Amino acid sequence: MIKVILIDDHPIVMEGLKNLLATREELTVAGCFSNGAAGLEAINTLEPDVVLLDINLPDINGIDLCKQVRKYDKDVRIIALSVHNERPVIKNILNSGANGYVLKNSVGEEIIMAINAALKGDTYLCNAAREIVSQVQEGELTDIPKITRREKEIMGLVSKGLTTAQIAEQLFISTHTVESHRKNLIEKFDVTTMTAVIKLATQYGLL
Repeated sequence: MIKVILIDDHPIVMEGLKNLLATREELTVAGCFSNGAAGLEAINTLEPDVVLLDINLPDINGIDLCKQVRKYDKDVRIIALSVHNERPVIKNILNSGANGYVLKNSVGEEIIMAINAALKGDTYLCNAAREIVSQVQEGELTDIPKITRREKEIMGLVSKGLTTAQIAEQLFISTHTVESHRKNLIEKFDVTTMTAVIKLATQYGLL
């Protein structure tokens, strides 16, 4: 029997996944979890064969969770589930250790196909994701910039409307350091304003 755990904070999606997996005799749902912390602990204790992972969780994004899992478990198969249809997001989660990517509007059979492919050691992309990855749209980032923990903190505070001075006070750093981080972020995202940085970071699941 193949043990599967579900990590998704949307009850309707969770119920749909459970009903789908219940139709397959070879699959059993070992647990359902609505946040990354509980899911991470479950992967460690339940030792599932497959994880169906929503990449937008309330406490941690699925990309970071995937990286954490891969630090101690190289064997569990991780299938990312998402509404994001942007090429950099798909590439980023795969580069972080996921074995497959299925858009949430895909038919249920694609999830079963993703599980089977991952168990064989293959990487699976649903039809729509495969088409997206093969094309680069004009003006699109080809890869998500690598940002530091501090840069991510600053992006989060900027997105909440804090000024440079307020960020400096909250993080116990100088305003010059904050401005330096802002400049680096603008350069990394190849845009001209922090507003554009926040928009892209949100779009690509970094916030």
